[in-house]
Amino acid sequence: MADSTPQRDHPARTLVRVQNDPPAWSFGELRLRRYRAADHGTVLALHREGLAQVGLRPGDGVYYDHDFFRMEDIYLRNDGEFLVGELDGDIVAMGGLRRADLVPGGRARAFGGYAPGTPALDAAEMVRLRVRPAVQRRGYGSAVVQALEERAKEYGYRVLRGDTTELQAPALSLYRKFGWTETRRETIGGIVNIYIEKHLR
Repeated sequence: MADSTPQRDHPARTLVRVQNDPPAWSFGELRLRRYRAADHGTVLALHREGLAQVGLRPGDGVYYDHDFFRMEDIYLRNDGEFLVGELDGDIVAMGGLRRADLVPGGRARAFGGYAPGTPALDAAEMVRLRVRPAVQRRGYGSAVVQALEERAKEYGYRVLRGDTTELQAPALSLYRKFGWTETRRETIGGIVNIYIEKHLR
């Protein structure tokens, strides 16, 4: 689950790009950087913790984590990005950006679909926004969203897409604060999935 507190609530903290390649930012005491293979266990645990916090679980039709086992293919080698946020050396936040054609939508996601192909730099998905519960409401989720939107623009994407569930109200609130709009809803396994998007140009 992401943090829904907007950055303006933290006037002393501004997201600052401190390195271009690989990209890195600072946001107060938080440092955002690109995912590394050594982060795998920690980010997978953070992902699962976030979903468990709102009652999502394997087999419910919307839960999936197969992309965490193909990080290079899905995020880092195909015009995407995956960032982690470190606080005192510990990963406490994360979020990803991936081409929208790589992983199917809706119910098919739960079954591990993956379709590599010719890059079409039109739409990207912002996914896997998580902030550790103990440090939520500090603006870290906002920092991750802002950094990923910056990367999407650098790649030349036209539109950002995402989805969340009714159970993840803070994440939906965070997206809306950044100008994302709801496009449709779909009920999967009794859970309402909400699809959102934001036009970048």
